[in-house]
Amino acid sequence: MKIVYVNDALAIWGGLERVLVEKVNELAERYDYEMYLLTINQGNHPIPYPLHPKVVYRDLGIQFHKQYQYHGFRRFIKRIELNHLFLRRLREQIDLISPNVIVCARSELSGTIAKAKGEIPFVFESHTSRHAQRFINADFYTVKKFDFYNRSVKFADSVVALTNGDADDWREINPNVCVIPNIVHLYNGSRYCDSSSKSVMFVGRFSTQKDISSLLQIWQIVHLRYPDWALHIYAGFGEEQDELLPKIEQMKVNIFLHEPTPEIFERYLENSVLLLTSRFEPFGLVLPEAMSCGLPVIAFDCPYGPADIITDGKDGFLVKNRDINEFAEKVCLLIENPKLRKLMGQAGIESSKRYDTSLIMPNWKNLFEQLTTK
Repeated sequence: MKIVYVNDALAIWGGLERVLVEKVNELAERYDYEMYLLTINQGNHPIPYPLHPKVVYRDLGIQFHKQYQYHGFRRFIKRIELNHLFLRRLREQIDLISPNVIVCARSELSGTIAKAKGEIPFVFESHTSRHAQRFINADFYTVKKFDFYNRSVKFADSVVALTNGDADDWREINPNVCVIPNIVHLYNGSRYCDSSSKSVMFVGRFSTQKDISSLLQIWQIVHLRYPDWALHIYAGFGEEQDELLPKIEQMKVNIFLHEPTPEIFERYLENSVLLLTSRFEPFGLVLPEAMSCGLPVIAFDCPYGPADIITDGKDGFLVKNRDINEFAEKVCLLIENPKLRKLMGQAGIESSKRYDTSLIMPNWKNLFEQLTTK
């Protein structure tokens, strides 16, 4: 079977990028599929995660960012030109490869793929919530723009959501929705987190979605009660970075900043709690990753991922209504109770096994076979 994955780029240390690379690698290795990975705007950026030797990678070189060199009507015309170029080059690749299935995780690309695919089944794989822009109170123009992109998902032969909540939202556009959770690269070592270090951690980006501002408010409360504890933030680039970095440097509340690292499992093992303060999460990849290391987790009960992953009070805590004081109380509760940290960590090891690759990938195989049989 030949599968083509289409994405805008794979240039950052991000959850979507990691999952897509690991998935195409698994399909090539586990099922011996002929896997093709097409990007649109990669340019000279290296892919941060290793590709399987069997995966064929090509960049279409569209470079949509060039439209922003222009203003007003000229930008609009340049956008149309680039869309036509994308359609033509995508059709060329489809004719060359003759794939059995095309998969894309970006709704803004779905309309063009629908025009180019012919009779080939098209799968839209949702890695962001359908109403993501509304969850972060984006401006009117941005909300309407993404609503327009999302409507093109109606042309997909199948929509794959990561959670039941997001699946329900997508069914308003396309009835052919199924739920397949992310594959998670679980920890497979023999030394688990012993929850003895006086440190907690956060992994994410300096983005509105991840809401590091709330994290800082929570930590100010915790630091007043436990000034000997430290917060380690592993954060990638995001639109709030320039605003938040100076603020963090001035706070003087035992916060340590780190760049994203490929050795993230070693960092999980060095800490005692993982915090997630996202405004929305299609899944929340860091949660089962950390849990597989024996790390208890605390997250806001945001739409929709954390509630699917965390069993509240057993392997972590879900905090309702974005209550910063309640979140801080849960952090303090775990700081005060090393036995509870240990028990939750052990429960997390077991519950994270639900996302083992060997359990998730057969769902993808079944979906592809059903689509090609039709």
